[in-house]
Amino acid sequence: MDKTTSYLQSQQTNYLAALSHWARRRARDLAPFVTLVVLVIFFSVTTDSFFNVINLRNILGQIATLAIVSTGITFVLLCAEIDLSIAAVATMTGVISAVLFGEMGMPQIPAVLIGTLAATGIGLLNGWSTTRIGLPSFMATLATMQIASGLGMYITKGSILYTLPPLLAYLGGEYIGETEPWRLPIVILTGVAALIIGHVVLAYTKFGRYVYMTGSNREAARLSGINTRNIVAACLTISAFTAGLTGMLNTGRLGSAQGYGLDAILLDSISAVVLGGTSLFGGEGGIKNTVIGLLILGVLNNGLNQLQMDIFVRLWVRGVILLIALIINVYALRLRNATTE
Repeated sequence: MDKTTSYLQSQQTNYLAALSHWARRRARDLAPFVTLVVLVIFFSVTTDSFFNVINLRNILGQIATLAIVSTGITFVLLCAEIDLSIAAVATMTGVISAVLFGEMGMPQIPAVLIGTLAATGIGLLNGWSTTRIGLPSFMATLATMQIASGLGMYITKGSILYTLPPLLAYLGGEYIGETEPWRLPIVILTGVAALIIGHVVLAYTKFGRYVYMTGSNREAARLSGINTRNIVAACLTISAFTAGLTGMLNTGRLGSAQGYGLDAILLDSISAVVLGGTSLFGGEGGIKNTVIGLLILGVLNNGLNQLQMDIFVRLWVRGVILLIALIINVYALRLRNATTE
């Protein structure tokens, strides 16, 4: 009997140790999921219409365009870099497409393509400045943020453009289905498509593996034969490209293009990626984490709006939650490192 008891206690100890080890390694993934569950429970109890189908659809619609640019930011953060130009690039791209189509009479497809190429060009400039000149990505993208923002303001001269390419108006503002509450905004499908493509690239391609290796240990990746400079440049280009798509879809969603008003995209996209658990230090995380972060941000914004909370209090609450996420991010990295040692 004593041997049996001792054996059971040993097995229980081993099980608890294995569970503790698993929890330490998965802390970065578990914390965001627990946060999301807590927020859902809290707002479902404190509001009357949180689980209304239309409200849930609104949450997805509000984060749909953000999902596209957050996909690009995920690539950049996995490389342990940063891109501060995305909001300005999004604004500039939407303005360029609207001006080319509405004021210059260009067909919609070339107008959209030129806007996309302009965004991609900014991304290439970011990549070149960072990897070839040696500027920190923080400073390189800060400079291109000013360039893109200035171009957007110069083109519009502060005016609002209402004539948009029909393709953007369709993708950003139309619905599939005609009866409520089952009308599905097409913009949600574009956001889901971007996330799926990003996940497939990161999880199942050689390029994706190189992104993780570059972010985890750049020197080791370089010594193993990976051209880390090209990987970083490609990720910065992807980030600008997705920012451009976001800017154009936002014009379709809002029904207008202007040289300002999209500044929140920068903070929201980085917040979503970090809230989901992707490491600020590179090599840890991915699109699945970004999805959780987007849902956290969408649920939080929607719930605070339903509670009719003061705008300044909302900003304070969001800031506190982001700070907590950053702290968890750092300590989760320490736990993982301690586990592997």
